[in-house]
Amino acid sequence: MGALVMVLVSRSSDRNMERRYHAGIPVMLGGIGLLLMGVFHSPVAVVALLSLLAIGAYGWCAPFFALPCEFLTGSAVAAGVALINSIGNIGGFVGPYAIGVVSGWTGGVHGAFALLGIPMLLSATGLLLLPKRTEAVVYEIMQLV
Repeated sequence: MGALVMVLVSRSSDRNMERRYHAGIPVMLGGIGLLLMGVFHSPVAVVALLSLLAIGAYGWCAPFFALPCEFLTGSAVAAGVALINSIGNIGGFVGPYAIGVVSGWTGGVHGAFALLGIPMLLSATGLLLLPKRTEAVVYEIMQLV
């Protein structure tokens, strides 16, 4: 499900030349999937929520990493992507520890899933609140294509 949505979202994002909503909406869906993971106990519901999580975990990648090119130029693009990857690596290190701590406090992983869902929803909100690109940037992109 995640791979299929990743391809479809990427194609739609390139076709419409729009990145914010194509990155923010999948992240929001993934955050909702994580928040609801502890609510339902039916195997069908859990598989549906895992599919929603896969959509959120993979669908945002391509439009998100195209965003620095819309706001930055020159070597600042490389620095922006490096900063994004650095923050992601820190999250990859801290996240498993946070899951273990919260699972120990709550006695189950459902609280940890909710803990992971909240930053996804916050990042989706940040993506959706990004300013629209200017016409000059659109003109430059169209000249490159």
